[in-house]
Amino acid sequence: MDWEKAPDVKRDIVKILKTLDLPYIKPSRIYCYRTQGSKSRSYARIWSFPKIFQDALEIEPAYVIEVLSRHFDRLSEDDKKHVLIHELLHIPKNFSGALVPHLTRSRKLETEAKRLFKEYKELSK
Repeated sequence: MDWEKAPDVKRDIVKILKTLDLPYIKPSRIYCYRTQGSKSRSYARIWSFPKIFQDALEIEPAYVIEVLSRHFDRLSEDDKKHVLIHELLHIPKNFSGALVPHLTRSRKLETEAKRLFKEYKELSK
């Protein structure tokens, strides 16, 4: 599998975070990569940085958003934004380095992603 930094994805993440009210997410601690050669059917994935590594390396929590080129790059600009919003919603409100699952007692992540994408579109006009 090959990977490279994805500055275009980072720009989209920064724009999304400036538009939506997600103040707990630190854009400076989000890293974006584009991969090729993965067999996954996903458009994108988010990778966490577990507490034990944060402690061992004495660094703050961080996340990597990986877009899988063969699927993500074919999406419309709107669909790309929706996918990125979905990935950002996996980040917990305490920005701990952990991940929020798709389904919790209080919400369905994809339902929230659809709502926030609609809000993003309205605010981006």
